[in-house]
Amino acid sequence: MKYKVRIHNRQNQTIFEAEVDGDRYILDDLEAQGVELPSACISGACTTCAVRVKSGTIYQPSAIGLSQKLRDQGYALICSGYAQSDLDLETQDENEVYHLQFGKYFDQQARRRFWFSFPILDND
Repeated sequence: MKYKVRIHNRQNQTIFEAEVDGDRYILDDLEAQGVELPSACISGACTTCAVRVKSGTIYQPSAIGLSQKLRDQGYALICSGYAQSDLDLETQDENEVYHLQFGKYFDQQARRRFWFSFPILDND
């Protein structure tokens, strides 16, 4: 079955509209149609292809890079997700999604940065 997909790519402020097959990964189907979207691992392990689902339903059984809590809040990974209805999606910044998922662990640790500088020697 085919579904209409509308994606707002926040990285370059473009909007794409296309149809995707319900039995193909959304990202694969869109790329085959010439739509370029952020992606990296293409296996559901990172958050580069994360989208916010504004409306519609995505089935993503192997999106191990996204917690159930974030899925429940409307996030999905299109590299490992299948459309189950017409969709209205918005790409996300990978760092935003990563922080939502893992930031609480890193925020608990005090971190300091050390800057090292080396003198520049004048050979005159």
